[in-house]
Formats: sequence, C-alpha cells, structure tokens
Amino acid sequence: MELIKEFRGTWKGVLFALAIAVPAWLLGKQFEVIGGPVFAILIGMALALVVPAEKCAPLAAGVTFTSKKILQYAVVLLGFGLNLAQIAQVGMTSLPIIVSTIATSLVVSFVLCRALNIPGKISTLVGVGSSICGGSAIAATAPVIDADDEEIAQAISVIFLFNVIAALVFPTLGSVLGLTDEGFGLFAGTAVNDTSSVTAAAAAWDGMHPGAGTLDAATIVKLTRTLAIIPITLALAFWQVRKAKRAAAAGSGNGVAAGSFDLKKIFPFFIIFFVLASVATTVFALPASVTAPIKELSKFFIVMAMAAIGFNTNIVKLVRTGGKPILMGLVCWVAIACVSLGMQHVLGIW
Repeated sequence: MELIKEFRGTWKGVLFALAIAVPAWLLGKQFEVIGGPVFAILIGMALALVVPAEKCAPLAAGVTFTSKKILQYAVVLLGFGLNLAQIAQVGMTSLPIIVSTIATSLVVSFVLCRALNIPGKISTLVGVGSSICGGSAIAATAPVIDADDEEIAQAISVIFLFNVIAALVFPTLGSVLGLTDEGFGLFAGTAVNDTSSVTAAAAAWDGMHPGAGTLDAATIVKLTRTLAIIPITLALAFWQVRKAKRAAAAGSGNGVAAGSFDLKKIFPFFIIFFVLASVATTVFALPASVTAPIKELSKFFIVMAMAAIGFNTNIVKLVRTGGKPILMGLVCWVAIACVSLGMQHVLGIW
C-alpha cells in the first residue's frame, strides 16, 4: 500500500523529468562535449521559468523523488561499469599521477572554501567533480552530503564550463608542449573532468596525430580515476555519520531526545550497493554485453535526475552566486593540469 501511495504521488513528476530527459539524452549524444546532464539541467531551468506555479505543485513530489532517489539508483547501476581488477591492472602506471591530482583538487577546494567563504557542500562537489569524474562523482557525492538541487546544479555548471575549455584547448596545448602520445593520454585522463570530455580531447589528439591510439589509453586512465568514487564517498559517509552522532549527543545534553540519531536515515546505503555492484562485475567477470546496457541506463537515470534538479533550481540565484564557485573550479582545474604535467616530468614520461 505504501508503494502504491508513493507511486500515485510521484508518477506525474517522474514522467515530467522523463519527458525532459529524452531530448536532453539525444542532444547529449549529438554534442558529447556538452553531454546529456548539462542539457537536462538547462532545459529544466528554462521550464521552471515558464511553467505556472499552479502546474508545478502536482509535479513537486515526483520531481523531488527523481532528483534524490533516481540519482541514487543511477549511482548503484554505475558500479556495474567498474571491473576493479581490470582497471587496476591496466591503469596502475597512472596511479601516482591520479593520486596526486585528486589530492591537489581536494586540498585546493578545501583551502578556497575557507579563504573565499564558499559553502562547504558546493566546495565538496566542485572538488570531487574536478578531481574524479565530473558529473558522475557529483551524482555519487551529492546524496551523501545531502546537497540540495541548487548546489548540485551549481557544481555541474562549473564542471561543464571547464570540460568544454579542456576538450577544445588541451589537444593544441599538448602539441605545443611536445607531449608524447602516452603523455597526452595520461594528461587527458587525469586533467579533464568528465569522461565525455576526456574522449573528445583524446579523439581530437588522435585526429591531429594519426595512429596515436590515445583514445583507449585516456579512457582507461579516466576509469581508473573513477575508482576514487568508492573511498571518497565512503569517507564522506562516515564523516556525515560522525557529525550526526555529535549533533545528537549535543542535542541530548540540551534536553533533546537522546535517541534522535538514526544510522539508517544518515548513512547512504546506496554507496554500499554501488560497491557491491563493482565487486560483482569483478568477481563474476561480467561481459560487456551485460554491463554496457546497465551503464547506459545509469547514464540515462543521471540525465533524468539532472532534469529534475534543473527544474528545482532558481537560475537567477545560480547566476548571482556563481562567481566564487567558478573561481574555485578554475583554480582546481589549473592546479590539476599543472600537477599532471609535473608528475609526468618527475616520472620521466614527458
């Protein structure tokens, strides 16, 4: 009965998000450097400006369900795209560079969060989005830290901006710097935020250097980088649990009920299912014929969730408050690129 009641309250909003997601998905396929999630957010925000308030009310529950629950389902399905053993084996040579760039981005975002007084959740999302895998990392992290839709939209917008710049600029920059094919594969895989933009940059390099074969190498490096979602989200989850315990303890000392802490409500168990999906893919060596459709469904669910997030976002407020997050994204992006190139030089690759 609970399930039926929930369906009755949410189906209109879910269907609305689906209607936005389909054209956004198709546009993303045509313009991969931008991607379906960005189109979905933009369409959602545009519709939020024109749909009358009285028509928004019946959609609210379903739109919220899509932006929260469907996003979590997308992350779980994302796990089926990670064969941990295969990625670790092939991408092991890039590990020192990956660890260095991730650490750099997280440190930079933390420092700028304090220095510029940027909200902590936006800083976290921009930091993990820049350092790990763009939209997928933001999708995985947002429910863990309980980020709201506007914070998610802000972070996605920042990541998108530097994705496009990287895809357009990095191939020429790599040629000017005299990078080898291997070096550019590592550079693209570690210094470009989102998988679609990594493939766009690597494909452009291959076009400029026939026979380079950089696309496969850059993609593997990027997938290796994606593995960092697991420790980062788990660490954030335990941090959230610890913070909630402290808040509950402080509340009980102030006359609030001591039992107000509930692990089931605080801990993001969908991350455990994400890890289990990755382990299942690895242990049972699931073939691409099985995992590929699941990965595509995961990506489509992310587009649906972003459509809902866009519809729940105040675009005027987003533009007004966007300066500092963009500056943070820029500094993270430049720092990651410099560290990636510097580590290659230290390791004798470039």
